[in-house]
Amino acid sequence: MVFFVMLSIGMMMVSIQCTKEGPNAADANQTRALLKDDPDSTLFSPFYDSTVVPYADATPDVNDYAVTTGVYTIVRTYCASATCHGADIKPLLNDYNSIRAMVIPGNPEGSKLFQMITTDDFNRAMPPVNYGIDLSVTEKVKIYNWIRNGAKERPALEDYRPSAIQLLVSGCGSGNCHNQATVGGEWARAKLIEVTSSDTFTFRYTNPNTGASTFYAQLTEPKLSQVWNAYKDSVRKFYADTTANASFRPYKTFSSPVVAASRRGPLNSYDDIIFDILYPKAIRSVSGSNPAYVDPVTGKRYWVRSDQYNGDSYMISRIDSTILSANNRTGVFRTTHHGDMAYGDGGLRPGEIGVIKAWYFLDPNIPDAWKFGRTGTGVFKYRKSGNIIRK
Repeated sequence: MVFFVMLSIGMMMVSIQCTKEGPNAADANQTRALLKDDPDSTLFSPFYDSTVVPYADATPDVNDYAVTTGVYTIVRTYCASATCHGADIKPLLNDYNSIRAMVIPGNPEGSKLFQMITTDDFNRAMPPVNYGIDLSVTEKVKIYNWIRNGAKERPALEDYRPSAIQLLVSGCGSGNCHNQATVGGEWARAKLIEVTSSDTFTFRYTNPNTGASTFYAQLTEPKLSQVWNAYKDSVRKFYADTTANASFRPYKTFSSPVVAASRRGPLNSYDDIIFDILYPKAIRSVSGSNPAYVDPVTGKRYWVRSDQYNGDSYMISRIDSTILSANNRTGVFRTTHHGDMAYGDGGLRPGEIGVIKAWYFLDPNIPDAWKFGRTGTGVFKYRKSGNIIRK
């Protein structure tokens, strides 16, 4: 009789373990569906929670780390407990090599680890459905991205770049900030370009702290792309040969003397961001009452300098307050940090600044002149140590 009762209990436990029903089945179905529809490639997905980024200071400072919940912590939390794949059940999943053995780098769908956390067959699902827990969509996407990007122990460019660009676009490209539509709208308001009523609309920004509203003119498509792309093409043409194209300088200015067109440089896409790095706003949009150039024939005035290297304003130095920048032409370093893109604009956290910094120094589309200076002697140095960043 006792044996029969124990056998019945054992059969019930097996039945519960293998059933497709359970306290987490509905959630499991939902997260699997969401993950299959649209994995977020911009989600930073390293193996470890904290990584010292490339070109960090000798003693890493606050912005020298890329920080998030990594794949190792996710697997340890859900799979590698002392009673599961951490000690008693094979395979053990308690270090990089053991977890790496469960995946095919570059192929999430073909990797056993990813299959087990996303399968529709709840008899094979991990963690088991009846445990009442399941990985969130974010956690599954991190595992997906980590495998897709090569399942490396340390992140590289393909890990940093999508996240860095998304941070800049979402943090800086809002309608009242570094925005294409707003810049184009202000050009229209200043009558620098011709538009019709259908080419513009009004964007209202309400300050969450004060409740005050500001209204911005914005361009709509297709006028927006036509104007902004034409402007970028004109800048590239001018700086390709500033002597031959002296009279072709782009007239547009982001700041005074055309006060109505006083807008920050747009950062709405990867191309915008690279453009802003290669042709700094402080050079192509000179402030002040005196133009950088006056056409001797037409008398037309331009507020665009001909030397794109004669300045000390860089995107990364405006974001990372731990570094100082130097004039790329003279090599003279600033004595104080300048810019407020990390806090006043985007509200970036130190770990996010670390991701952006890593991308900046690893991306081959950013020439070495904008990382280490025209002569390679350095254009960035750390404020605390004085160490210059060199290749």
